[in-house]
Amino acid sequence: MPTLTIKNVSAATLRRLKRQAALHRRSLNSEIIVRLEGGHPAPIDVDARLARIRDVRGEGIPGLTPGRVRAAIRRGRT
Repeated sequence: MPTLTIKNVSAATLRRLKRQAALHRRSLNSEIIVRLEGGHPAPIDVDARLARIRDVRGEGIPGLTPGRVRAAIRRGRT
């Protein structure tokens, strides 16, 4: 099988690749091959994801307050 050498990779890029390889339980070599072949997922828009989580949390359950939750927990413990 052919060999490819990549030169002048920044330390930050190498750290990120190693972290991702460990996360996916792959060797660094396998991680790079998967990425080169287009098998890596699209980057996550963290800000959009957090905004959606905050929206969902904000919706909550109508009428459910922290006080009502505590009261229900106390009733369940008796």
